[in-house]
Amino acid sequence: MRKLTVAVGAVIATTYGGAVILHNPSISASDYGGGSHLETIRKKLHAPDAVVPSRETIQSALVAANKSNPLDVLVIGGGATGTGAALDAVTRGLKVGLVEREDFASGTSSRSTKLLHGGVRYLEKAVFNLDYGQYKLVLHALDERKRVIDNAPHLCHALPCMTPCFSWFEVVYYWAGLKMYDLVAGRQLLHLSRYYSRKESVELFPTLAREGNGRSLSGTVVYYDGQMNDSRLNVGLACTAALAGAAVLNHAEVVSLLKDDAGQRIIGARIRNNLTGEEFDTYAKVIVNASGPFCDALRKMADKNAQEMIAPSSGVHIILPDYYSPEGMGLIVPKTKDGRVVFMLPWMGRTIAGTTDSSTSITYLPEPHEDEIQFILDAISDYLNVKVRRADVLSAWSGIRPLAVDPTAKNTESISRDHIVCEDYPGLVTITGGKWTTYRSMAEDAVDAAIKSGKLTPAYGCMTNKLCIVGGEGWDPSSFTVLAQQYKRMKSTHSGKVVPGVMDSAAARHLSHAYGTLAERVAAIAQNENLGKRLAHGYPYLEAEVAYCARNEYCESAIDFIARRTRLAFLETDAARRALPRVIEILAKEHKWDDSRQKEELQKATIFLKTFKSSKNAQFHDGKHT
Repeated sequence: MRKLTVAVGAVIATTYGGAVILHNPSISASDYGGGSHLETIRKKLHAPDAVVPSRETIQSALVAANKSNPLDVLVIGGGATGTGAALDAVTRGLKVGLVEREDFASGTSSRSTKLLHGGVRYLEKAVFNLDYGQYKLVLHALDERKRVIDNAPHLCHALPCMTPCFSWFEVVYYWAGLKMYDLVAGRQLLHLSRYYSRKESVELFPTLAREGNGRSLSGTVVYYDGQMNDSRLNVGLACTAALAGAAVLNHAEVVSLLKDDAGQRIIGARIRNNLTGEEFDTYAKVIVNASGPFCDALRKMADKNAQEMIAPSSGVHIILPDYYSPEGMGLIVPKTKDGRVVFMLPWMGRTIAGTTDSSTSITYLPEPHEDEIQFILDAISDYLNVKVRRADVLSAWSGIRPLAVDPTAKNTESISRDHIVCEDYPGLVTITGGKWTTYRSMAEDAVDAAIKSGKLTPAYGCMTNKLCIVGGEGWDPSSFTVLAQQYKRMKSTHSGKVVPGVMDSAAARHLSHAYGTLAERVAAIAQNENLGKRLAHGYPYLEAEVAYCARNEYCESAIDFIARRTRLAFLETDAARRALPRVIEILAKEHKWDDSRQKEELQKATIFLKTFKSSKNAQFHDGKHT
């Protein structure tokens, strides 16, 4: 690798073969006269009859991309950055394909803290270290935070986060720091931070500890960041790209890269459809490597001597019952015993707590270690007046952060989450690092680099900064009321009384937030096809969602559904296990599976769920946490 380029929203220089490539991610659609094109794309994406192309159609398009008629860009990796890059490139008028070995968001992108944030601790480093680079990262991330929320309003929202203070010095320190965070956000501010007294804090957060470890609560400072449903946002990006004309194919693995006759440039990839076993070649002028923690493996397909650039870090999260945190208020532990930050946030009717940050090895199904789970429980127990029990852990999982660093770096805790674009082999542009919040600008940088590498001529500039994903255009927080009112059955009595049928307020609210303006399509399936039952007790997920996702969201396996189309595996492992038979039954009907395939699906999903260390999965000796 000749040179790495850190991309943080300014003009970037990427070097390969002695040539310097300059690209400016601030170029917008209007610079290309693409305003009318943006409206055309919006109408296409949000048309009432818009339907994603079938897998067969997509594979045919990839097969048709031959040497004489290649794609402009082939993206490898279906996480947030990969699907974001596919959407960016296709809306610029380029011919685009994307392949993902597993499922969209099957890796890191479904295992995040679910926060859209600028990075409060990075701002702290910027101030104390007088580090302008860190400051620019925070400024850029806060700008992107607002764009993500605006472009997927049904899946993202502002979340207040409480920071407890146990001395007046801490009150002043955190108040000043978070006011600076507000100031840096500027016009992209979600809501102003503010101080709450001890009494007000306890009213807002009843489980917050008043005393403990020789300390007494002085008050709290509450600030706002964004929260999201990460995997559904990722799937939404993939479906939006597909509707815009990109050929996106999940469960399709790159088995080798194709080079030109001179062996000097990557010109395509050999791809295996993992559902059928069929292999085919796809050619492209440029390949974008957006495979996250696995990007080094792909780089070594091009050059076996490529220097590794990923320092994988393990981020573990746990799910606890809802009573650990009040609805609509998170808790930030600013400094644990070893100096790390731990979050405890309400999420989809439960409480998510995390995260760890430690070196790990790269694996397809990372599992949390028991000591990491205990670390999180210990960290939050010091700040709560409720007994923190290991037995309350409904689900626990690990994700791998693809931190891009100098291989000689000694640890990952101090590494900032900026991203890197490089092209150390002609025709293969790699984008890695970064974080969920900045996925859109990362994708923009990758596409800019691909355009330069392949000497492509896009018809339009980048327009994803103002493009809603499917389901987002015209969505309103009150949209669920239409579902709750419309999708009910009339009781067959003389009174004609309306009684709840396939839809109640909880299910309607869930569908509205999960599918946005497309929720009525799911509700219609529930009512018209007798698929209105809940899949798991205590959760709003409906049988109709299985059918809808199979038809409209490339849901090809039981794991796809319980982990990414819905979040059941992440919210409660045992509930996901109980729902599996019915999920498989509906998918079998949609995809025409035989008995053998159904048994295989059950076996794979059961193995998958064992990697989620809930209290029922884990074998542990209960010490402090009973």
